[in-house]
Amino acid sequence: QQRDKLKQYQKRISQNLERERALARQLLKDGKKEKAMLLLKKKRYQEQLLDKTENQISNLERMVQDIEFTQIEMKVIEGLKIGNECLNKMHQVGYVNKEVERIIGETQDAVEYQRQIDELLAGSLTEEDEDAILEELNTITQEQMELPEVPSEPLPEKIPEASPIKNRPKPELVAAS
Repeated sequence: QQRDKLKQYQKRISQNLERERALARQLLKDGKKEKAMLLLKKKRYQEQLLDKTENQISNLERMVQDIEFTQIEMKVIEGLKIGNECLNKMHQVGYVNKEVERIIGETQDAVEYQRQIDELLAGSLTEEDEDAILEELNTITQEQMELPEVPSEPLPEKIPEASPIKNRPKPELVAAS
């Protein structure tokens, strides 16, 4: 507002300067040199006022710019303060760090497991490793497959006819079928 008032004042002085210059010319034509001289002194004083007014306007504009910049700085500082408080709260809770560490640990375990699988699939096993794996596989297979015990007595050659089971096929026919 002050800047606008000073600009209006400056405009008014500029208009007065033009009028007084024209009036001073007229007075010189009329032969009134002393009055023209007095009017030119007044004009000179008003020009000095005009210069002072220009300096004041410049100072006011600089001050307005400084105020606007300071307001922007204050907003930035307030934003930084809020961000800092938020970070401090997060660090106090400590949850984020623990959660990140847990996730990183799980990820590293999964990557290591995947690497081991990739090595196996890529055939990075030596011949000794493969032999050991086959031997372990045979051991496991034999443990799972238990065969019945074989009798130590010799088996009879013929089955006696006095068998309670009738209509039993003869061994020769069983072998033929």
